[in-house]
Amino acid sequence: MAADGAGSENAKAPKTERGRRTLRKLLDAAALEFGERGFHEASIAGVTSRGGLSIGTFYVYFDSKEAIFRALVEDMGRLTRAWIGDRIKGAPDRLTAERVGVTAYIEFVRQHKNLHRIVTEAHSVAPDAYRAYYETFAEAYRRNLEEAAARGEISDGDHEERAWALIGIGSFLGWRYAIWSDDVDIAEIGAAAGDLIENGLAPRPPFAPRKAKP
Repeated sequence: MAADGAGSENAKAPKTERGRRTLRKLLDAAALEFGERGFHEASIAGVTSRGGLSIGTFYVYFDSKEAIFRALVEDMGRLTRAWIGDRIKGAPDRLTAERVGVTAYIEFVRQHKNLHRIVTEAHSVAPDAYRAYYETFAEAYRRNLEEAAARGEISDGDHEERAWALIGIGSFLGWRYAIWSDDVDIAEIGAAAGDLIENGLAPRPPFAPRKAKP
């Protein structure tokens, strides 16, 4: 994982490279513990055991189980944005970036299912962190759409509402094609989502849908 957890209000930022590596171990171990057991069944002892660290080391960086859970939600947001951003940076225009972004998000969720479940559980465990996770995404998305409209790559409109709608598309495609099942080719999902984003639902020459499995 790329993010180191530094800068989070839920983690005590390390001052050395060794400290950053230790914090990363804690976050990765917590992702397994919370992702597999859920917040209420997970324990600090479970986190440290998975990470091969001591209980005392845990408290150097976090004050509680809730604090590391919140840090994981933040970490998930940073990691997801970095993952998608790295894959769309070469896109020639915004519409292409939308299609590539959908496929990148589903790819990410397929490889980080535990983290996706943690963010979902945050809805009830830490609703403010859950809301902040999506608001941070939406704000960045809004700016990207505004810039794309200014360049003439997309039509002008209410970019905040558009941002939330597009986040919703990606989120539920992630549930359907990464969490519930992951046997559909990501490129096909991206093509279908990209067609909807670019062309909408208005009548037009038929789009060739994916053939249903027998």
